[in-house]
Amino acid sequence: MMFGRTERGKPPVEPVTLKILVAGGFGVGKTTLVGAVSEIRPLRTEELLTEAGRPIDDTSGVEGKNTTTVAMDFGRITLREDLVLYLFGTPGQERFWFMWDELSEGALGAVVLADTRRLEDCFAAVDYFERRSIPFVVGVNCFEGSSRYPEQAVRQALDLDEDVPLVLCDARDRTSVKEVLIGVVQHAMAYAAERRQSVTT
Repeated sequence: MMFGRTERGKPPVEPVTLKILVAGGFGVGKTTLVGAVSEIRPLRTEELLTEAGRPIDDTSGVEGKNTTTVAMDFGRITLREDLVLYLFGTPGQERFWFMWDELSEGALGAVVLADTRRLEDCFAAVDYFERRSIPFVVGVNCFEGSSRYPEQAVRQALDLDEDVPLVLCDARDRTSVKEVLIGVVQHAMAYAAERRQSVTT
Protein backbone atom coordinates (compact mmCIF):
# COMPACT_ATOMS: atom_id res chain seq x y z
CA MET A 1 0.00 0.00 0.00
CA MET A 2 1.35 3.42 -0.93
CA PHE A 3 -0.05 6.92 -0.31
CA GLY A 4 -3.40 5.52 0.91
CA ARG A 5 -3.89 3.38 -2.19
CA THR A 6 -3.77 -0.37 -2.60
CA GLU A 7 -1.30 -2.06 -4.92
CA ARG A 8 -3.99 -2.49 -7.57
CA GLY A 9 -4.47 1.27 -7.70
CA LYS A 10 -7.85 1.21 -5.97
CA PRO A 11 -8.51 3.43 -2.98
CA PRO A 12 -8.87 1.46 0.27
CA VAL A 13 -12.44 0.58 1.19
CA GLU A 14 -13.72 2.17 4.37
CA PRO A 15 -16.07 -0.51 5.72
CA VAL A 16 -19.47 0.22 7.20
CA THR A 17 -19.53 -1.09 10.78
CA LEU A 18 -22.78 -2.33 12.27
CA LYS A 19 -23.62 -3.37 15.82
CA ILE A 20 -25.62 -6.57 16.34
CA LEU A 21 -26.83 -7.88 19.69
CA VAL A 22 -27.04 -11.58 20.54
CA ALA A 23 -29.62 -12.18 23.25
CA GLY A 24 -31.62 -14.99 24.79
CA GLY A 25 -31.96 -17.01 27.96
CA PHE A 26 -29.33 -18.46 30.24
CA GLY A 27 -27.35 -21.28 28.59
CA VAL A 28 -28.91 -20.89 25.14
CA GLY A 29 -25.59 -20.58 23.27
CA LYS A 30 -24.89 -16.84 22.95
CA THR A 31 -21.21 -17.09 23.91
CA THR A 32 -20.82 -20.09 21.60
CA LEU A 33 -22.44 -18.21 18.68
CA VAL A 34 -20.15 -15.17 19.05
CA GLY A 35 -17.09 -17.43 19.33
CA ALA A 36 -18.09 -19.49 16.27
CA VAL A 37 -17.90 -16.55 13.84
CA SER A 38 -15.59 -13.99 15.41
CA GLU A 39 -12.44 -13.36 13.38
CA ILE A 40 -10.75 -11.95 16.46
CA ARG A 41 -10.35 -13.73 19.74
CA PRO A 42 -13.72 -13.00 21.38
CA LEU A 43 -13.78 -10.92 24.53
CA ARG A 44 -15.66 -12.89 27.16
CA THR A 45 -16.75 -11.89 30.65
CA GLU A 46 -17.59 -15.32 31.98
CA GLU A 47 -17.49 -16.27 35.63
CA LEU A 48 -17.92 -19.64 37.31
CA LEU A 49 -21.36 -20.43 38.66
CA THR A 50 -21.24 -20.61 42.45
CA GLU A 51 -23.26 -22.17 45.21
CA ALA A 52 -24.48 -18.67 46.14
CA GLY A 53 -26.11 -18.33 42.73
CA ARG A 54 -27.69 -21.78 42.72
CA PRO A 55 -31.10 -20.61 44.09
CA ILE A 56 -31.23 -17.85 41.43
CA ASP A 57 -29.74 -19.54 38.35
CA ASP A 58 -32.07 -22.10 36.81
CA THR A 59 -29.77 -24.70 35.28
CA SER A 60 -32.49 -27.22 34.44
CA GLY A 61 -31.90 -28.35 30.88
CA VAL A 62 -28.30 -27.06 30.96
CA GLU A 63 -26.98 -28.98 33.95
CA GLY A 64 -23.49 -29.23 32.42
CA LYS A 65 -23.09 -25.43 32.29
CA ASN A 66 -20.66 -24.13 34.89
CA THR A 67 -19.96 -20.56 33.72
CA THR A 68 -22.11 -17.55 32.91
CA THR A 69 -21.65 -14.22 31.10
CA VAL A 70 -21.76 -11.37 33.59
CA ALA A 71 -21.28 -8.36 31.29
CA MET A 72 -21.04 -9.20 27.60
CA ASP A 73 -19.34 -11.20 24.88
CA PHE A 74 -17.74 -9.26 22.05
CA GLY A 75 -16.65 -10.43 18.60
CA ARG A 76 -16.20 -9.13 15.07
CA ILE A 77 -16.92 -10.60 11.65
CA THR A 78 -16.27 -9.13 8.19
CA LEU A 79 -19.19 -10.15 5.98
CA ARG A 80 -17.83 -8.31 2.93
CA GLU A 81 -14.88 -6.03 2.28
CA ASP A 82 -17.18 -3.07 2.97
CA LEU A 83 -19.28 -4.53 5.81
CA VAL A 84 -18.10 -5.40 9.32
CA LEU A 85 -20.37 -6.58 12.14
CA TYR A 86 -19.56 -6.04 15.79
CA LEU A 87 -21.33 -8.66 17.90
CA PHE A 88 -22.34 -8.02 21.50
CA GLY A 89 -23.65 -11.00 23.45
CA THR A 90 -25.91 -9.96 26.31
CA PRO A 91 -25.96 -11.66 29.71
CA GLY A 92 -28.85 -14.11 29.99
CA GLN A 93 -29.65 -13.95 33.69
CA GLU A 94 -32.25 -11.55 35.01
CA ARG A 95 -29.93 -9.96 37.56
CA PHE A 96 -27.67 -8.72 34.73
CA TRP A 97 -30.45 -7.31 32.52
CA PHE A 98 -29.59 -3.73 33.53
CA MET A 99 -26.67 -4.09 31.06
CA TRP A 100 -29.05 -4.48 28.09
CA ASP A 101 -29.86 -0.76 27.78
CA GLU A 102 -26.15 0.09 27.51
CA LEU A 103 -25.45 -2.68 25.03
CA SER A 104 -28.46 -1.93 22.81
CA GLU A 105 -27.42 1.71 22.28
CA GLY A 106 -26.82 2.18 18.54
CA ALA A 107 -27.60 -1.44 17.60
CA LEU A 108 -28.83 -2.10 14.06
CA GLY A 109 -30.62 -5.29 15.10
CA ALA A 110 -30.47 -8.43 17.18
CA VAL A 111 -30.51 -12.20 17.21
CA VAL A 112 -32.71 -13.77 19.88
CA LEU A 113 -31.43 -17.30 20.41
CA ALA A 114 -34.05 -19.82 21.47
CA ASP A 115 -33.89 -23.36 22.83
CA THR A 116 -37.10 -25.34 22.20
CA ARG A 117 -36.60 -27.13 25.55
CA ARG A 118 -36.79 -23.79 27.38
CA LEU A 119 -38.65 -21.41 25.07
CA GLU A 120 -39.92 -19.30 27.96
CA ASP A 121 -36.33 -18.21 28.65
CA CYS A 122 -36.27 -16.00 25.55
CA PHE A 123 -39.63 -14.25 26.19
CA ALA A 124 -37.84 -11.38 27.96
CA ALA A 125 -35.51 -10.77 24.99
CA VAL A 126 -38.38 -10.84 22.49
CA ASP A 127 -40.35 -8.36 24.64
CA TYR A 128 -37.32 -6.13 25.09
CA PHE A 129 -36.65 -5.69 21.36
CA GLU A 130 -40.34 -5.36 20.47
CA ARG A 131 -40.83 -2.58 23.05
CA ARG A 132 -37.79 -0.68 21.79
CA SER A 133 -38.57 -1.22 18.07
CA ILE A 134 -35.21 -2.91 17.50
CA PRO A 135 -35.55 -5.35 14.58
CA PHE A 136 -34.63 -8.92 15.48
CA VAL A 137 -34.43 -12.44 14.11
CA VAL A 138 -35.21 -15.50 16.23
CA GLY A 139 -32.59 -18.23 15.81
CA VAL A 140 -33.70 -21.61 17.13
CA ASN A 141 -30.48 -23.23 18.31
CA CYS A 142 -30.79 -26.92 17.39
CA PHE A 143 -29.29 -28.71 20.36
CA GLU A 144 -28.60 -32.42 20.03
CA GLY A 145 -31.46 -34.44 21.45
CA SER A 146 -33.91 -31.52 21.46
CA SER A 147 -37.27 -31.97 19.73
CA ARG A 148 -37.89 -30.34 16.37
CA TYR A 149 -41.13 -28.36 16.06
CA PRO A 150 -42.81 -26.81 13.03
CA GLU A 151 -41.94 -23.13 12.55
CA GLN A 152 -45.57 -22.09 13.06
CA ALA A 153 -45.71 -23.88 16.42
CA VAL A 154 -42.59 -22.03 17.64
CA ARG A 155 -44.00 -18.72 16.34
CA GLN A 156 -47.23 -19.26 18.24
CA ALA A 157 -45.41 -20.25 21.43
CA LEU A 158 -43.33 -17.05 21.25
CA ASP A 159 -46.28 -14.93 20.03
CA LEU A 160 -44.13 -13.57 17.19
CA ASP A 161 -45.37 -11.15 14.57
CA GLU A 162 -45.44 -12.67 11.08
CA ASP A 163 -42.74 -10.28 9.84
CA VAL A 164 -40.17 -11.46 12.41
CA PRO A 165 -37.87 -13.98 10.69
CA LEU A 166 -37.42 -17.33 12.45
CA VAL A 167 -34.55 -19.61 11.41
CA LEU A 168 -33.03 -22.88 12.57
CA CYS A 169 -29.33 -22.67 13.36
CA ASP A 170 -26.39 -24.35 15.03
CA ALA A 171 -24.58 -21.84 17.26
CA ARG A 172 -21.39 -23.93 16.98
CA ASP A 173 -21.25 -23.78 13.18
CA ARG A 174 -19.66 -20.72 11.53
CA THR A 175 -21.60 -21.05 8.26
CA SER A 176 -24.92 -21.48 10.06
CA VAL A 177 -24.30 -18.45 12.31
CA LYS A 178 -23.14 -16.33 9.35
CA GLU A 179 -26.48 -17.01 7.62
CA VAL A 180 -28.35 -15.88 10.73
CA LEU A 181 -26.32 -12.65 10.89
CA ILE A 182 -26.92 -11.93 7.20
CA GLY A 183 -30.62 -12.45 7.93
CA VAL A 184 -30.47 -9.88 10.74
CA VAL A 185 -28.83 -7.27 8.49
CA GLN A 186 -31.35 -7.86 5.69
CA HIS A 187 -34.32 -7.75 8.08
CA ALA A 188 -33.03 -4.58 9.79
CA MET A 189 -32.52 -2.83 6.45
CA ALA A 190 -36.01 -3.79 5.25
CA TYR A 191 -37.44 -2.65 8.60
CA ALA A 192 -35.66 0.73 8.34
CA ALA A 193 -36.84 1.22 4.73
CA GLU A 194 -40.43 0.41 5.75
CA ARG A 195 -40.33 2.92 8.59
CA ARG A 196 -38.90 5.62 6.30
CA GLN A 197 -41.67 4.95 3.81
CA SER A 198 -44.37 5.17 6.48
CA VAL A 199 -42.98 8.55 7.59
CA THR A 200 -43.00 10.00 4.06
CA THR A 201 -46.51 8.76 3.15
